[in-house]
Amino acid sequence: MKRTIRLLGSPRLALAGMAWLGVGASLSYGNPETTSIWVLVAPLAFLALNLLAAILTHPGINRRKPLLVFHIGLLAMVVLAAVGRLTHFEAHLEMLEGNQFSSDDLIRVKAGIWHSGAIDEVSFVQGSYTVDYSPGMVRGLTHSHVLAPNAKGDLEQRIVGDDRPLVLEGYRFYTSFNKGFAPVLTWSPESGESISGAIHMPSYPLFEYKQDNSWTPPGGEAIKFWLRLDTGLDEDKAWVLDGRNATGVLVVNVEGQRVELTPGQSVKMEAGSLRYDRLITWMGYKVFYDPTLYWMFFASVLSVMGLFVHFWRKFGVQVVPDRVPVAQQGAEMSSTNVRRTL
Repeated sequence: MKRTIRLLGSPRLALAGMAWLGVGASLSYGNPETTSIWVLVAPLAFLALNLLAAILTHPGINRRKPLLVFHIGLLAMVVLAAVGRLTHFEAHLEMLEGNQFSSDDLIRVKAGIWHSGAIDEVSFVQGSYTVDYSPGMVRGLTHSHVLAPNAKGDLEQRIVGDDRPLVLEGYRFYTSFNKGFAPVLTWSPESGESISGAIHMPSYPLFEYKQDNSWTPPGGEAIKFWLRLDTGLDEDKAWVLDGRNATGVLVVNVEGQRVELTPGQSVKMEAGSLRYDRLITWMGYKVFYDPTLYWMFFASVLSVMGLFVHFWRKFGVQVVPDRVPVAQQGAEMSSTNVRRTL
């Protein structure tokens, strides 16, 4: 039995496990939907068994406490990485200005088989946002304003960015490059109640030249839209994207007619009338959840400290007491004898 455990903890198997993990990492790069989560979990589990066997059987590890601490921390990181892939959650989201978050709006959702988070309990309201651009259309900081509950349950304003997440119920919301404008429309049919909604235009300024979309009203003909924006965009100068300072003319193509609408104007059709109410923005988010992040941090700190102490003891500078010359020793002894005689 001990021989089997020793073989399981051999360095050759560790190299094979790392190669296996490298293959799994390359297959899962970019999180393709067709790749199973087990291409990462399986090699991580194998490396964890290999490391545990090495800790139990290798005297060079378990007899040196700092080195043992390093390997225990490393083992914890490998196990936590596997658990993290089984419990993680990833998704994308497009939030309209003024709307409240709903888990039904999440798209491209990927969740581990052990995920048990409370995404349905997350609540916040999207506000306005600004995005800084340098000359040459180089995107800088994003400041997305949201209203989210604090510890007391009261709504407070928070600012979210690409590197400043909104953390609610363990879920981390990061802004992305995906953002744009949305005209709010009201459809009034000839018979029945009016309905209002927003049409998401493509990401701006990425698709600045292609701000178009379409919608088919109930019982009506498909309506094609094109949004002509005025945002102050100048590719050769620094610029701030701010929907509050933007205006847009909505071009409507339906039933063979082309009509340009500004906010408050409407167009009459056979099945009803369409009014362009106002122009708002939408912000794209990346949603991430991994309950092992904090534990991973502590395990990494533990491992680094153990390795530091190990190498400090092995290669640290040793202080050697200064040797007193023989002549000086004799002089000191003579002076001592004189004092004793006196």
